[in-house]
Amino acid sequence: MLRLRTPFNKAMRLAAHSRNLSCSASSQQAKVMIHKTEDGSHLFQPVASKPSISPTRRTHTWLEAYRAREASRDPKTGKSTKMSFDFNKSQSDQKVADRTVDDSFSYVILPFKDDPWFLDAYINSFGRLRFGQIFQDLDALAGVIAHNHCMPAEPMIVTASVDRVTILKRLDQVDDKNITLSGHVTWTGRSSMEISIKAAQTSTPAAELHDLKESQIKDEDVFLTAGFTFVARDPLTQKSFAINRLVPRNAKEKADFERASKFNAHKKELAKTHDLAIAPPTEEEAKLIHDMWIETRDQPALPAHTKRMADTVIHSTQVMQPQYRNRHSYMIFGGYLLRTTFELAYACAAAFTHSSPRFVSLDSTTFRAPVPVGSVCYLTATVVNTIKITKDNDTEVFTNNSKPGTLVQVRVDSTVKDLDHDTTTNTGQFTYSYFVEDTFFDVVPESYSEMMQYVEGRRTSQNTKQYHELMKSQRAFE
Repeated sequence: MLRLRTPFNKAMRLAAHSRNLSCSASSQQAKVMIHKTEDGSHLFQPVASKPSISPTRRTHTWLEAYRAREASRDPKTGKSTKMSFDFNKSQSDQKVADRTVDDSFSYVILPFKDDPWFLDAYINSFGRLRFGQIFQDLDALAGVIAHNHCMPAEPMIVTASVDRVTILKRLDQVDDKNITLSGHVTWTGRSSMEISIKAAQTSTPAAELHDLKESQIKDEDVFLTAGFTFVARDPLTQKSFAINRLVPRNAKEKADFERASKFNAHKKELAKTHDLAIAPPTEEEAKLIHDMWIETRDQPALPAHTKRMADTVIHSTQVMQPQYRNRHSYMIFGGYLLRTTFELAYACAAAFTHSSPRFVSLDSTTFRAPVPVGSVCYLTATVVNTIKITKDNDTEVFTNNSKPGTLVQVRVDSTVKDLDHDTTTNTGQFTYSYFVEDTFFDVVPESYSEMMQYVEGRRTSQNTKQYHELMKSQRAFE
């Protein structure tokens, strides 16, 4: 269910989209009827892109987009410069205007309590929430929010980064409440915007949530927060496109704007200090590496619950199919990449701990390059760092779980081979953290490259802690 300034009864058809096969049985035979669909809802699409009212819905089939791209290829080079099938009009006559958070506020409803079959698509094998599915909905909703903020202009809008996804509390029961995903733009630059989204539980039936307001969402019901950065490009020139300005109206909106502005500056500073290619190991980190080498070099066997980093590595290779394309048709939807990297990271953490780990957070992630439809995507997941969580640790992880255990950090590297040009591109790095109760696990790097991954993972953990401290200190002044 999607809020988009249109009649509610259209959005109410969303739950029906989740079931596309209807069976009727008799004593003689059983018939399966495929419902007719005109908006491609029988294919993969996240909730925010399904309703006919959604600005991110698909308006053309892949075959239409494919044929248009092939027809546009240069006969000499064989290349096509077509970046978007739907967004290809000049936006030079559009004026920059002022916007408020109300202009971009949007929400979707996941009727987990009302519709067991809808929920069935969001459950993992352990009966818990399948967060990979949620990631797709978060990214799609962020796209809707970005589109609403930029209206009436229609630039190319793409996900630049996922700044952070954090679980605030455990969900042990997933079918007793419905879920709302809601958010709005919190900060704007010239051509970029930061979007905040939160997920909350509600006992209200989905049919009664026809005009949800942000003020109706209680803090105690929120179990997940997410931050996205989107950028706008001119469809014809591919240059940055000036978007509407966000104008805070009250103290809370000003505080949110200031917090987002400081976090944006923090990200730029972090880029200078986090990357080991730019900032080599500090004296403390160099000593840590040396101590680990001394400790493990003469050990005949590793201690219990300890693995070599090389033994944690798992891989995935897949062709990027058009059913997972974004609204520009020729590139893969960012939410799908989040889902695939998350689920590989989950498998890596599960194999490492021989358990069912709980998702804690996705740390700052940048989409370094788009992933073309038809390319081959190579993913590599590695356990790069572990942290023992005890009652003495003053961390968000222990507060949210209230049990000792291990925080397992998994890094997923993504590279893509473009079959048209035979080039390989680094498209992104994703760092996920999972929590495993009771047992303490450890990972041991051996090569210099593994040591650098370990140090970078450690820096990520420290940055996550600093982020939570920054957010708490800023909220104290609201």
